[in-house]
Amino acid sequence: MDETVWVEVIRKMDEVYNDLLQYEVVLEQKNAALEDSQHFIESVLASMSDILIVCNRHGAIQEVNDSLCRFIGQDETVLRGQPLCNLFADTASQQRARDFFSPARPAPVQDCELLICGRDGSPLPVSLNCTPRLSGTGKLVGMVLTGRPVGELRRAYHALQQAHDDLKRTQQQLLQAEKMASLGRLVAGVAHELNNPISFVLGNVLALRRYTARLQTYLQAMHSDLCTRSTKLEELRQELRIDRIMADLPPLLDGMSEGAERTRDIVDGLKRFTAIDRSAAEPFNLAEVLARAVRWVTRADPRNFRVTIDLPQELSVMGSSGQMQQVLMNLVQNARDACSSGESPSLEISAEQCDGMIRVHFADNGPGITPENLSRLFDPFFTTKPIGQGTGLGLSISYGIVERHGGRLEAANREEGGARFTLTLPLAKAEATKTLVHGPQS
Repeated sequence: MDETVWVEVIRKMDEVYNDLLQYEVVLEQKNAALEDSQHFIESVLASMSDILIVCNRHGAIQEVNDSLCRFIGQDETVLRGQPLCNLFADTASQQRARDFFSPARPAPVQDCELLICGRDGSPLPVSLNCTPRLSGTGKLVGMVLTGRPVGELRRAYHALQQAHDDLKRTQQQLLQAEKMASLGRLVAGVAHELNNPISFVLGNVLALRRYTARLQTYLQAMHSDLCTRSTKLEELRQELRIDRIMADLPPLLDGMSEGAERTRDIVDGLKRFTAIDRSAAEPFNLAEVLARAVRWVTRADPRNFRVTIDLPQELSVMGSSGQMQQVLMNLVQNARDACSSGESPSLEISAEQCDGMIRVHFADNGPGITPENLSRLFDPFFTTKPIGQGTGLGLSISYGIVERHGGRLEAANREEGGARFTLTLPLAKAEATKTLVHGPQS
């Protein structure tokens, strides 16, 4: 053999050696990547809060995560190779677990609640999801089970329910607090309303007392020996003005009845307004509630605040008259406060009907609403009034009340100046079929 042959052999050996070195480098890189992937999967399994069980197609445990080990108090090495059904506490749960590995290709199982033996041996409910594990060729090689203890879910649900109940109670307390604040601002108007009928009753009672004394004198004289003759009896009748007294008695009694009825209506309105609404929705006359709200607000204001109402006398809607009265009083009172700086403060209330809905417009002649405040008007605790004069809850609570009644509450500025609030409510079924006829009210 000549020298060229050996050179060629050595060159080929170098090429093979270089290829081996490259293959070794690639193999080491793949081994490193495989180890990283394995560490990553192990860290993910260890950090999972839900339990994880991997089984072969016969139901034997192949892999579990730390969460299951902590949950049942057993080590991973002990669990490997055991039948899956050994983890469950009762016969029904064990049989259900066996059904996961039926001879036919199993279908995924969602939210199956079974009882697993806990650390102390007590049965603990667990919601399991079971998914088939397939090979690269689509052959069934096992099942993967994931689950979460139902006790945690139930505790979370109960905590959420408790928070919801607390929120509802807080909302009711805010609603009632805003009612009391509005009622406090209206005490003067209510006192004025009560003074009128009470004055009627007291004045008529005093007159009846005087008349009673005269009637007693006249009747005593009729039965005494001093008035045996009819002339004397007639003179006494004229002197005591018995005929005039008898003519005045019916109007006096009517006035007393009217005053008592007005007092009863005012007290009933106060009770309805301040009461906590627990009853179901019932039909009520929106026009009547609005008239009462306007009367209370205007009576409480010593200034000349003119309110014009253009509504039909009957507007039947479904809901709570007490809550809706709070909304209407808040809208009228806000309009009064907005117009307080003007020379002739006024509020125009009108209505229009469309597709079974009634839209009530509250248009004032105040300065209007600034653009930056218009979008925040119904936010809780937002107010443009000075400190101590507004809580910022009136419009927010009113907005929520109107939404619960199936309506809308909107605010905008008028082109001619001032603000306009629009209250939209569904009419009761019988009322929605009627045609709206405007009738101005005072």
